[in-house]
Amino acid sequence: MTRVCLVGSEDVNLRYELVSRETAREALATYDLTEPYENTVAVETISLGSAVSLLNDLNWYLVRYADAAWVLEPSVSDTEWLSRRLATAIRDDAVDPAESGRYLRMYGVVEDGSGDGTPRLVEPMFVARTGRSLPEYDLREVDNTVLVRVTEGEFGA
Repeated sequence: MTRVCLVGSEDVNLRYELVSRETAREALATYDLTEPYENTVAVETISLGSAVSLLNDLNWYLVRYADAAWVLEPSVSDTEWLSRRLATAIRDDAVDPAESGRYLRMYGVVEDGSGDGTPRLVEPMFVARTGRSLPEYDLREVDNTVLVRVTEGEFGA
């Protein structure tokens, strides 16, 4: 299964914004919504193509209420997410999945959350893979990290 994770903007409640709008609610109606991190919404889809299609259907809301949209495609990586732009490029055969792992956005994860036990994402840092290992997340002390592969253009932006 391919997973999609939407990361809400700091000043909005992403789940509320999505389910309170008819078009977004209808697009998400067939999915089981989860919240792997504070102010995120995640769903499982059947393929990379369906994940990108869902993101396209939700684009109006993503532009307004989300900071990021990620796709976890097992045929590319079991542990590293893809940015929406990179997922689209792989789906369109514009990027070879085997060549997609050089540029990453590394998010810190802290377990304190908002008191409900949900982990919280903290500021990302950009890292480039030059060998087998990656640099440590050093913006603050974190409990874990989440790696998101990005396009070269997203990395330089």
